[in-house]
Amino acid sequence: MGNFIPFIVILAVMGTIAVAAFIIYRLLHPKLKQDKPTEEDKQHFVEEELNRYLKPIEDEETAKQISEYKDDED
Repeated sequence: MGNFIPFIVILAVMGTIAVAAFIIYRLLHPKLKQDKPTEEDKQHFVEEELNRYLKPIEDEETAKQISEYKDDED
């Protein structure tokens, strides 16, 4: 019986910590969760990434040729 009381005290302390952690998680969880991106947001992210890698075409004639280009596989 002498070893039983410290065991109960340790379990009570651990249980208290677990309950406190669970309550804190439940209170903060909605704030941590982000909304799902919409199609508009996805398109915006894609355009930003492409703009980082692709250089703008300064020559108007070349830009026109590229925009009118049709691939044979299409």
